[in-house]
Order: sequence, then structure tokens, then C-alpha cells
Amino acid sequence: MPRIVIAASALALSALVGTAPAQAKGCLKGAVVGGVAGHMAGHGKAGAAAGCAVGHHKANKASKSGGQGQQ
Repeated sequence: MPRIVIAASALALSALVGTAPAQAKGCLKGAVVGGVAGHMAGHGKAGAAAGCAVGHHKANKASKSGGQGQQ
């Protein structure tokens, strides 16, 4: 059952990748990682929200410093 939830979440997020605005840079990648980690701890939605915030912050930080972004 957990594999189905993870697969469905990944599929839903992949559908949003093409329609995401430029301001969401880093958010989707962070949300996927945070959602999976949060799911393992029983808090998938909170993990996805926190992952999005962290991913977006790191992407902005990297773009301001002239870095390559998240890797």
C-alpha cells in the first residue's frame, strides 16, 4: 500500500512540473523529498510543505549567489 501512495504522489507531482510557475523553483523537488520522508514518519503533508519551503529557499539562495541551484 505505501508504494501505491508514493507512486500516486509522484505521478501527481510530475503532472504539475510542466505547469509550475518560475517562482516555484526548488519547491517541487523539495516537496517530493519531504513528502516521502514525512510519509515514513506519518506526516506526509507536513513533510511536503516543509520540503517545498526548504527547496524554494535553497534555490533562491543559490540563484542569488550565482550557484548552479540544487544538486
